[in-house]
Amino acid sequence: MKILFFGDSITDMGRNRDENADEIYTYGSGYPMLVASALYRKNPLQYQVINRGIGGDRVADLTARIRYDVWIQNPDVLTILVGINNVWDELNYNDAQESDRFRKIYSMMIEDTLKRLPNVKIILGEPFALKGKNTETRFEPFQKTYIKYAKIVQDLAEQYQIYFLSLQEKFDQAAQKFGAEKFLYDGMHPMVAGATLIADAWLELFEKSILGNMENF
Repeated sequence: MKILFFGDSITDMGRNRDENADEIYTYGSGYPMLVASALYRKNPLQYQVINRGIGGDRVADLTARIRYDVWIQNPDVLTILVGINNVWDELNYNDAQESDRFRKIYSMMIEDTLKRLPNVKIILGEPFALKGKNTETRFEPFQKTYIKYAKIVQDLAEQYQIYFLSLQEKFDQAAQKFGAEKFLYDGMHPMVAGATLIADAWLELFEKSILGNMENF
């Protein structure tokens, strides 16, 4: 089973993007590495995990590279986690149309992927954030904006009857108990505990909602 993670820096996490790099260096240090570790521990012959995150990407950037990074790879399970950089664009440029473009481009990307890979299982990750050193100065408008984008992603998952990976509530609960900086060091990028939270949520969804319903795996 081929599992591909597609997104921005939260997925990238320092992975080696060289096509000739040794496999161990291609996962990065974030949640894709933790997912790979958990799955390979069960059966290293059954799974192939691929990380195709690139730091700084917006949804338009994903669309521009999806042919090579996703479609040619022909994954069985595709996880997309994107949106926080679009949130910053809306705030920094006071661009009220950014969220509409985000929805349209994301929708087109999903539709095109389902046409080309009709059997793929798609998981849409919820954009998330906490109050931290890079978000606290404008946290109220920032929070209002990323909640809007998270709702767009959830709506798209419902529209296309694909999977939605809920993350914000889990981060909120964890931050309340242990402190936000233990999970997102700047309010956006995961510490080890944050990456573990994402990986655990992904594995729970995968095992309960996808793996149990797929034949021959």
